[in-house]
Amino acid sequence: MLYQQGCYGGGTALRVAKDLAENNAGARVLVVCSEITAITFHAPNEAQLGCLVGQALFGDGAGAAIIGSDPDTLVEKPIFQLVSAAQIMIPDSEHAIEGHVREMGLLIHLSEDVPKLISDNVEAALREVVAPIGGVLSDWNSLFWAVHAGGRAILDGVEAKLKLKREKLGVTRHILREYGNVASACVLFVLDEMRERSVKEGLATTGEGLEWGVLIGLGPGLTMETLLLHSVPVAITK
Repeated sequence: MLYQQGCYGGGTALRVAKDLAENNAGARVLVVCSEITAITFHAPNEAQLGCLVGQALFGDGAGAAIIGSDPDTLVEKPIFQLVSAAQIMIPDSEHAIEGHVREMGLLIHLSEDVPKLISDNVEAALREVVAPIGGVLSDWNSLFWAVHAGGRAILDGVEAKLKLKREKLGVTRHILREYGNVASACVLFVLDEMRERSVKEGLATTGEGLEWGVLIGLGPGLTMETLLLHSVPVAITK
């Protein structure tokens, strides 16, 4: 069980499951991310503006995935391959996101510096995880993107820093609009929505027609989980 991971927990769970599956022949690892944010619901209080932001942003949600290695494609239908994974903690960010358990429940503090801290460090985190495909990319738009739906300001900052086309974070923005920030489950929501859209639109792969992509989990710490994904031809998933 992985507790108190916060919004990057989905990326952590996938990374740990990848290690388990690759080091245990024939293993299939069930990853379940479940978030209930009702504990953060409180009456309005001007002294606790972070709680108001949290109530407007966060939502309940759960998602699951099965992770394995060496799939038997006669009976299994892989969707994405987890190629590599990395975790970094952003320097000088320990007070950016805080959760304090009190008698009234969970109090949340969100610093206004969070979007900038993330955007300033996202490229360095990505460089490490994309090393298996060359490490240096001239255009981040050559990838598909499954980013944690942490909030509009965060997505705008990442988009601007990496010079991404507006549609690159389209699936993540859709999840944010429809479900809110469902913490660790966010990245599973994004991957599932991307898969469904790719099939519906008749694209070549599960990754919006592209071969390579990245998953980014963001949360307290500030912690950034990144995974390099290799998409599977859509024909296999039908």
